[in-house]
Amino acid sequence: MAKAIGQLALDLSVARGAQRIAGVDEAGRGPLAGPVVVAAVVLGPGRTPVNGLDDSKQLGAERREALYARIVERALAWSVVYVEVEEIDRINIFQATMAGMRRAVEAVAHATELARIDGNALPRGLPCPAEALIGGDGRDRAIMAASILAKVSRDRHMRELHAQWPHYGFDEHKGYGTPAHLAALAAHGPCPQHRRSFAPVRAALGQAPVAEAVAIG
Repeated sequence: MAKAIGQLALDLSVARGAQRIAGVDEAGRGPLAGPVVVAAVVLGPGRTPVNGLDDSKQLGAERREALYARIVERALAWSVVYVEVEEIDRINIFQATMAGMRRAVEAVAHATELARIDGNALPRGLPCPAEALIGGDGRDRAIMAASILAKVSRDRHMRELHAQWPHYGFDEHKGYGTPAHLAALAAHGPCPQHRRSFAPVRAALGQAPVAEAVAIG
């Protein structure tokens, strides 16, 4: 997303002296079902208070869970935002992700001087200066922390959705378009948590009726 030159200069000036930086990352842009989840984490200046941070994709589930607990305990501020399927379908996944990033930064704006966002685009209307960092989830520790919060939060949510719609296997593939998930879509049709703006889901709508939630005792 293009930025005005004046705003870019302001961001770079603030970035050089910023002590309280909010790392921002998302989980779930690619799946066919469930929300996209965005997290923002502000770590204090100096030594990082959490050891073992890394891109969430490089960590096992148990390690991510352990780090999640340390991050929420030791961060200066943190937030997790869920952008639900209805909004994704209404404004598209890119705009939904941008909206989630803006809301996550707004929630920690009181504690930060700069937002550093994973990727190559910045949301409009942020409450503070910001910079985009390509590959930030492997380079910046605050973004690493945000990636862990987003990933753990989304995985937990998808396990909850599995309890409502067990025949899709959300607990295993977390909504991604795996062969097992595509087969379940073909057999059962989409449930209310499927993103109807995504092509495989649209295709499945022509094959079977929308599935109803299954109550699990």
